[in-house]
Amino acid sequence: MKHIGSLYKTYDRNEGIALEFKFANGYGASVIKSPYSYGGKHGLWELAVLFHEELCYTTPITDDVLGHLTWEEVEETLEQIEKL
Repeated sequence: MKHIGSLYKTYDRNEGIALEFKFANGYGASVIKSPYSYGGKHGLWELAVLFHEELCYTTPITDDVLGHLTWEEVEETLEQIEKL
């Protein structure tokens, strides 16, 4: 796993796992995998962009959550968020 931003919170969520990342630019991400997340039943991840720890739907990355992501796609998206 690449070092991207700061993983500041990990917790169990809905029979799965949730990771939250923070970046120096004020953005962050919530990354989850559970039976109830988009792709979780297939071992894939869901990612939501955060701004000052609140959901943010107004970035060039996405205007919604991103689902059905491989871990490599999560890392690529985290790198994009860190560069905003």
